[in-house]
Amino acid sequence: MSRRPKGSGVAARTSSKPAIEATLWAAADKLRGNMDAAEYKHVALGLIFLKYISDRFDERRAQAEADPEERDLVEERDLYLGDNVFWVPAEARWTFLKENATSVDPSIGSLIDRAMIALETENPSLKGVLTKNYARPELDQIRLGEVVKLFSDLAFKDAHHGQDMLGRVYEYFLGQFAIAEGKRGGQFYTAGCIVRLLVEMIQPFKGRVYDPCCGSGGMFVQSERFVEAHSTQYVDPVKAKRELSIFGQESNPTTWRLAKMNLAIRGIEADLGPKWADSFLEDLHPGLKADFVLANPPFNDSDWGGERARTGQSWPYGVPPAGNANFAWVQLFIRHLAPHGVAGFVLANGSLSSQQSGEGDIRRAIIEADLVDCIVSLPGQLFSTTQIPVCLWFLARDKSNGLVKDKTLRDRRRETLFIDARGLGTMQSRTLKVLSEADIAKVADTYHAWREKGGRYVDEPGFSSMATTAEIAGKCYVLTPGRYVGTVAADEEDETFDAKMQRLTATLREQMAEGAKLDERIRSALAGVGYGW
Repeated sequence: MSRRPKGSGVAARTSSKPAIEATLWAAADKLRGNMDAAEYKHVALGLIFLKYISDRFDERRAQAEADPEERDLVEERDLYLGDNVFWVPAEARWTFLKENATSVDPSIGSLIDRAMIALETENPSLKGVLTKNYARPELDQIRLGEVVKLFSDLAFKDAHHGQDMLGRVYEYFLGQFAIAEGKRGGQFYTAGCIVRLLVEMIQPFKGRVYDPCCGSGGMFVQSERFVEAHSTQYVDPVKAKRELSIFGQESNPTTWRLAKMNLAIRGIEADLGPKWADSFLEDLHPGLKADFVLANPPFNDSDWGGERARTGQSWPYGVPPAGNANFAWVQLFIRHLAPHGVAGFVLANGSLSSQQSGEGDIRRAIIEADLVDCIVSLPGQLFSTTQIPVCLWFLARDKSNGLVKDKTLRDRRRETLFIDARGLGTMQSRTLKVLSEADIAKVADTYHAWREKGGRYVDEPGFSSMATTAEIAGKCYVLTPGRYVGTVAADEEDETFDAKMQRLTATLREQMAEGAKLDERIRSALAGVGYGW
């Protein structure tokens, strides 16, 4: 994989998706029938998860059988657990399921259900996580058997024990389900380019990473990818990733299970709590002070239990309105930040300027507390699940100094950077836009140049501008970047209006004359075959 030069920030990624993801999706989608996407999601992803951990088990078992010192230990659970490999009992191994893919009594669905139950029994960390309803009548058992056979042709193996290949397939499936489910899909999936931008901006090299509305765990996956991509030849990526501690919470039980599976297939250890729970009403990490908060909370959520949550907690910047959770989330993020912590999160654009229900006063208090480090306006159509315009907020507990790896941060107190990135992005489809690696690098590098000592940052009209807290106060504490960055300076016009019109009309006259000649040639050609006029 090609990389950008050292120090430039973002590692490049290939733009094209390998065909295997789309091929598997097309095949697995045949199994869907009339099932709702929200329900079918767990059927397909559960099979992918089962195939992966079975392949990983078989790989470790083969290694043991080939090693004289381990050959007698192939049936010992500790041999596998010691290498962070799930113990897979015989009835849950993919080879067994493949051999019985056409079984009628019991059906292949019943055998898969038994496999999932056996896995949860043997591996306590999977308790309550796996899907166990493959034998239900609405799931075509013949097609299910065909999908099992199809998946059997793919071995999840690579330099990282299949985690890279399987991770790509899993991420692709999550994205496809998000599109299929529409608005509901946003509960578990954030557009990959937005997650990469957030992570590149705050640079979580080591420390505690927290997401109180973690969905399927995409923020955590990208954080580990970031550390691995930026590790040097002198630093072992595996050791570097161990410098991160992952904490999360999710209120939706099915999405919480998705997150557990998504992280497990990548070998990412995370504390998502012993169960699913609402972060406002039952904080599972009450004493956590995180070095990094990364989140994409539900936009403008009116059903957040505001009447109950508002009365049982401290809201130092103002009590959020019961009808909109935006600033309840912001204050929850701040509450969990360590003294030198940084937060990056997605919010609806309304959070930048709303004056309703006390939101303007809360925003003013947060600004006056000198917590807002950077605001980024994003282009529209980045989400397949909503058309609501969104922005990125970056908060810093201490803007007086800091150190990010080998970069010293400058004193940024009473200053905020505004970036208007609405002009970036390219259309991936008729309705969906994506940020390229160059787009992500442009935004992230601008922020890093501004906050680092010797970063040589300069305002770029129409794109970025630094403003003091006093200047923000002068604009009624509205944080919309467009109010600060101005517009791109127009090129000076050397040509007078009359000269330009003469030049343009002369060009038009020549083009019209050429067009008349072409018309005559076409008529002549048609006349030659008996269709003239």
